[in-house]
Amino acid sequence: MKRPHAFTALIIAWLAGLGCTQAITLEVREGNSTCIKAELSALFSITYNTSNSMKTVQISLPDSATVDTDSSSCGSNGSSPWLVAVFGAGHAFGLSFSSNGSLYSVSNLTLQYNLSDAAVFPDANSSDVVTVVSTSVGIWARVNTTYCCLSATTFGIGGATVTFSDMKMEAYMPGNDLSSAESVCMADQTSTTTSPTSSSTTAAPPPPPTPTPAGKPEQGSYFVNNANGTTCLLAQMGLQFNVSYVLESQNKTVQEIVNLNPSLTNASGSCEASSATLVLMQERSTTLNFTFTLNSTTSKYHLSGISLLANWPDLTEPLSRSNSSLDYLRSTLGRSYKCNTEQILVVTPDFSLNTFRLQVQPFGVTTNQFATAEECQMDQDQMLIPIIVGAALAGLVLIVLIAYLIGRKRSHAGYQTI
Repeated sequence: MKRPHAFTALIIAWLAGLGCTQAITLEVREGNSTCIKAELSALFSITYNTSNSMKTVQISLPDSATVDTDSSSCGSNGSSPWLVAVFGAGHAFGLSFSSNGSLYSVSNLTLQYNLSDAAVFPDANSSDVVTVVSTSVGIWARVNTTYCCLSATTFGIGGATVTFSDMKMEAYMPGNDLSSAESVCMADQTSTTTSPTSSSTTAAPPPPPTPTPAGKPEQGSYFVNNANGTTCLLAQMGLQFNVSYVLESQNKTVQEIVNLNPSLTNASGSCEASSATLVLMQERSTTLNFTFTLNSTTSKYHLSGISLLANWPDLTEPLSRSNSSLDYLRSTLGRSYKCNTEQILVVTPDFSLNTFRLQVQPFGVTTNQFATAEECQMDQDQMLIPIIVGAALAGLVLIVLIAYLIGRKRSHAGYQTI
């Protein structure tokens, strides 16, 4: 027997308040074959406007959620595989997937919520159906393995968040059941095991060898368009990875400096009111994700997150590094940020991103061109150096000239006396 809608909403809200979410199973099928299967719990946190304030609600994905067969697909005819679940009064949640042959990943998280649902969004001052999107979220696994992450993991989607837990999922499935081999997420590895790398770090191994210089990287030009085709993000920069990882063939940690090649790199991303992402993918083996955040109160923006996902030769496992609490490249809305000097952006203890001849504008692009630039402090300091040196040389010349004139005057006076 079905519960009344209001009672169901009350139960969901009570479970969310306790931090309890229900695990459900979702499958995308094509004929008799399953191509995507997910067992997961999901808790959405959404902030919306009322007539006189802002409210935040938490909604768990209910066990009544079903797969939308019209929107979901296995990705035939060159399209991306999609798992779309619908629930409640006009709400939906979707995941799209991509693969490079050896890895698959969630390339897109999409959340649609209906503000006219008064049971979920009481006193909302709008009845719009809102859709928010996040790209390149860092969920990946080897092909023919199940992505497994029991730990609670939160991802931003526009102005909302989703927290997954008890998650087992596989795309591009070879059979109808989840593969027994698993790709375990970093959160589970950190919370349940002590990795060999951690143990060796505790034992204070010798430092890795100094990396061979890769030379300055070539400057690339990248842009992101919004839904109506208008450019909303501009970037020009040379990029260089400085990263440590374990070589499988030698079973040792090495430190490498690797340049991103713009001619082999594709750009994508998204632009929201207070956040923007730039995703750079090189030959489907390297994905670099930048997240920019805008403070609407101060009209200041900054680079808040960087993530790297790489599947390079001779790795013991795919390389994944990320940090979502950074504070780099600060500038003002309506202006671009520019820094020709090399910058070292430390992301994690074993990964930093070196930038060269950088100019970026993630918000307020109006003419498909960079707005007036705010120069980084290092560029300003370098501009001062020739001024200071020139002033010092001018002062030295002036002192020599004055000394010469004084000496000449004294010498001339001496001749007159004789």
